[in-house]
Amino acid sequence: MKANRPLPRVPLAIAALTLVVLAAGSWLLSRAQASTNQTAMSAHPRGVTVVSAEAASYRPSRIYVGTIEPWVSAKVGPQLVAAYVDSVLVRPGAMVKRNDVLATLDCRNASATSRAVTMQARALETSQAALERESGRITQMLDGGFVSANEAELKAADSSSRQAQLLALQAQMLGTDLQVRDCVLRAPFDGEVAERSADPGAFVRPGGSLLTLVDRTMVRVSADVPEDDFDAVAPGTEVKVRPLSTHQALTATVSRRAPSADESTRTVHIELDLPNADRRLPVGTTAELQVEVGQALPAARLPMSAATVKGSKAQVYVVEQGIAHAQTLAWLGESLGMLFVEPKLAAGSQVVSEGRAQLKDGDAVAVQGSITGPTGAAR
Repeated sequence: MKANRPLPRVPLAIAALTLVVLAAGSWLLSRAQASTNQTAMSAHPRGVTVVSAEAASYRPSRIYVGTIEPWVSAKVGPQLVAAYVDSVLVRPGAMVKRNDVLATLDCRNASATSRAVTMQARALETSQAALERESGRITQMLDGGFVSANEAELKAADSSSRQAQLLALQAQMLGTDLQVRDCVLRAPFDGEVAERSADPGAFVRPGGSLLTLVDRTMVRVSADVPEDDFDAVAPGTEVKVRPLSTHQALTATVSRRAPSADESTRTVHIELDLPNADRRLPVGTTAELQVEVGQALPAARLPMSAATVKGSKAQVYVVEQGIAHAQTLAWLGESLGMLFVEPKLAAGSQVVSEGRAQLKDGDAVAVQGSITGPTGAAR
């Protein structure tokens, strides 16, 4: 009779461990499947912010960029002499009156030349007067036959020649006097010093500039507009002006319009006159010009963030009963951050403002907030 052998322990342990692993895996799998959302994300309403469309009117307008220029401007410098600057008496911002001395030049050479020419003219004038008297006496002696006619004519011709030389020297003296006067630079009108481009010791030549003087009591706003807007900027047309330096809201009318366009740019030059007695507007700065054209049209108004504009079309999403419907509307224009579209969009319609990027036509939406008013204030 044989004895019972003991069962091997290792296979039993492996089998038991395998059963435990399989049971644990089954439990983890069932737990993962239970926590998985089986509903598609597209079935959930998307959170959006809406804005109410407003009934409005839109009038097309044109916006141009212009430059504010002084009514009168002058670059002050010598016109006849080349010399060193002796003194400059004013600096930018200084107020000056007409004929005030602004600067002086070292013109000792011109002064000496002027004095020399003056003395020559004085000597020639004395000599010519004596020669004229002598010619008169000879002419009287001709009647008595004491001198020949030829001698009398020679004296008269000599006197006329000296007279012509005297006139030429006087003209030269006038030129040298102008050169001396050119050494003292004076203000040509009442105004302000805008620029100082030379200091004492600098050498200046005719046509050079030491100072720039401007008169700002009246300023001109100049701009160049496209040729197809020629009729829109007729003289007398009202224009809204916004200087970028002061951000004032001003109104002016077109004072002048060029009769022809620039050959290279095909633009028409216009100018507006603006009173500036308080000198508040600086010159050489930029101004934005807005001109309204055409007739006012009925429109629906929306914030810019509520539509996607492509060309002349604007796409919006209108919320009706929790569903976003895509609509394509005619784009009329923009103004102050607002978009104007055709009045096919009824006033009060709920238009998606935030969250449009992930929407498709027919998506379910959940309104999480709204924007009210033309400024887009949230509520």
